[in-house]
Amino acid sequence: MKTKKVTLSLLVMFAFVLSASVVAAGDFDWTKDFNIKAEADRDGFRAQLSTRFKIGNAEVKVVLGNVDSPADAYMVFRLGEMSSKPVDFVLSKYRTEKNKGWGVLAKSLGIKPGSKDFHALKAGSDIYANTNKSKGDKKKKGKG
Repeated sequence: MKTKKVTLSLLVMFAFVLSASVVAAGDFDWTKDFNIKAEADRDGFRAQLSTRFKIGNAEVKVVLGNVDSPADAYMVFRLGEMSSKPVDFVLSKYRTEKNKGWGVLAKSLGIKPGSKDFHALKAGSDIYANTNKSKGDKKKKGKG
């Protein structure tokens, strides 16, 4: 009887963790389109990162070589900027906490959920315009 309770508890915990990670991933859906655009023009993307974050090409290459995707590189630079932490510190946190989601990583760097900065992260990048346009973002025609 005790084994069934433990198994049921584990299943409930697993379902909770799985649903939480799906919700967290949904907040950053813009990264899918971002990655497609960045992969289509890798040199241009590297130049955009360098210009946007005022960093050298060497630092861009180091970060890109240590993350899973172009959007991850952008997020490492952006989180460093928002938290006033060095990129190598954020990259280290990324390596140990990336499986927990961007929201958890941002929070661990001092970016509070619900804050202006946190909402900016969820809204999309400032490199590629319209990376997170949803139907709710469109203005209705004829009303004004």
